[in-house]
Amino acid sequence: MERTKIVLEDYEIPRQWYNIQADLPKPMLPPLHPGTGKPVGPDDLAPIFPMNLIEQEVSQERWIDIPEEVIEKYLLWRPSPLYRARNFEKLLNAPVKIYYKNEGVSPPGSHKPNTAVAQAYYNKAFGIKRLSTETGAGQWGSALSMACQMFGLECRVFMVKVSYEQKPYRRLMMNTWGAQCFASPTNLTESGRQVLAEHPDSPGSLGIAISEAVEDAVSHKDSRYALGSVLNHVMLHQSIIGLEAQKQLEKIGEYPDVVIGCAGGGSNFAGISFPFVRDEIHGKKVRILATEPATCPTMTRGPFAYDFGDLAKKTPLLPMHTLGHDFMPPPTHAGGLRYHGMAPLVSHLINLGFIEARAYDQLDTFDAGVKWARTEGFIPAPETTHAIAAVVDEAMRAKAEGKERTILFNWSGHGLIDLAAYDAYFNGKLVDYKFSEEDMNKALSAIASHPVATK
Repeated sequence: MERTKIVLEDYEIPRQWYNIQADLPKPMLPPLHPGTGKPVGPDDLAPIFPMNLIEQEVSQERWIDIPEEVIEKYLLWRPSPLYRARNFEKLLNAPVKIYYKNEGVSPPGSHKPNTAVAQAYYNKAFGIKRLSTETGAGQWGSALSMACQMFGLECRVFMVKVSYEQKPYRRLMMNTWGAQCFASPTNLTESGRQVLAEHPDSPGSLGIAISEAVEDAVSHKDSRYALGSVLNHVMLHQSIIGLEAQKQLEKIGEYPDVVIGCAGGGSNFAGISFPFVRDEIHGKKVRILATEPATCPTMTRGPFAYDFGDLAKKTPLLPMHTLGHDFMPPPTHAGGLRYHGMAPLVSHLINLGFIEARAYDQLDTFDAGVKWARTEGFIPAPETTHAIAAVVDEAMRAKAEGKERTILFNWSGHGLIDLAAYDAYFNGKLVDYKFSEEDMNKALSAIASHPVATK
């Protein structure tokens, strides 16, 4: 019988997260304080994050133990299965083996609980009683809502307005897990009120929602902010995906030629890829490919620069590929990929040549997603279809070159809450938005006065 699933037993779950900072051949640039222009210190971050997470953010240790309380929660769905996509391989008729890590098996249906559970645990241990956050498509917001419920924390979520309207069931998931969810921009914060005064019909953006969540956190007692992507400690927690995948592939004597993940802020991409980037750094031959929407081309067209992580400039200046902190992406359905910046760690590894980036149009990604659903059964989230589109590309290249290729990608979440997007696709209502040079220049004008970030 041909093997379709490679599973790990509960006792085989990784007991440590992997921190790629320990293996970087060149150190990253530091985040800067916007007021002083000097590197940010732990005390600068203390009003926003608990100190135990700040310590992980700056840690240079290669391996960080996963607390037993976090392992206990992980075991509800982890280790997640690794699948061989045999039916998709037959459709493509190319000399490829396609493996995917199914992160859709978590309770909220995505990879996001890997860091949500960890962040809720560390905040609880630090004595925090309430968390505020933003969410795009709602995957992060629903994951943090669940995690806060697990550890007895209050949770308030600012959801990008266009996704709030497109994806009402994600909001209901948050409510079911006890969280409050608001369409951002709101009238609850000064940041939101400023946006609404200038743009009453604003569809919102992750940059706006982050501003609101940070403002909400620092203005309430015993409250902190939680971020679902971009930061180093988030990449750390997500590394469990790639660590499991390495164990699973080892069981069947396989190793990928290319590792693929979609990237908005970088968390699921880092999760599947960073353990393999470590191999690449130490001489292993493997390609690492990040995919993004052509309408939000942070990695493929955005410069590497110091920029704020949010619209209201409440975060430190981060060294990253960026489209400018006031960039307003079109209302595409891949809400989790509509972020102006890319994780500093991912950006740094792109600059060092360890990661490739590729952008895809919306219609091409949905075409790939439908082909996937009609062969493999699982309906992918719109974000995940960007990775599947790259899988198709790699398979066709292998076919054209007449070379065998083993592909691993992260199936970051299911699309059962995103069926309105598929409905729009089937009815011809989706379009490919074009991001012009004029749009790019306008977006980048916001960072013209920022400190220079040298690669």
